[in-house]
Amino acid sequence: MVRVEALNWFREAVADFERAKRAIRDRDWALAAFMCQQTCEKAFKAVYIGVLRARPPRGHDLVMLYRGLSTILRVSESIIGRIPEVSQYYTVARYPNAGLEVPSESISEEQAKRALEVAEEVIRIVREVIEGAP
Repeated sequence: MVRVEALNWFREAVADFERAKRAIRDRDWALAAFMCQQTCEKAFKAVYIGVLRARPPRGHDLVMLYRGLSTILRVSESIIGRIPEVSQYYTVARYPNAGLEVPSESISEEQAKRALEVAEEVIRIVREVIEGAP
């Protein structure tokens, strides 16, 4: 049985994914990109807690989080290649001069939609793993 803590992390990942979709509808590309990063981070951490039964590493680096789960999660190569792109949105989508001078004006619709594709696959795959965990 998956620990309640893991399910809570996954529920928050799903809630963040819904927020990302709303931000896309509202054409708030920077918020959508950030919420996609949060979706992936929380979903990955749910797997650490629920499947590996371990404390997830501290931090927000999706590449590092995924590296510890790559034998458990079957993510397509095209999505794996975009994990670093989504990872950067933890800071770049929120803070002026953290890579972009004005994130709310600089992140494009295409970037937000690419991030949403990553978050959608991560949610799908993590759901399968969490629901299939003993």
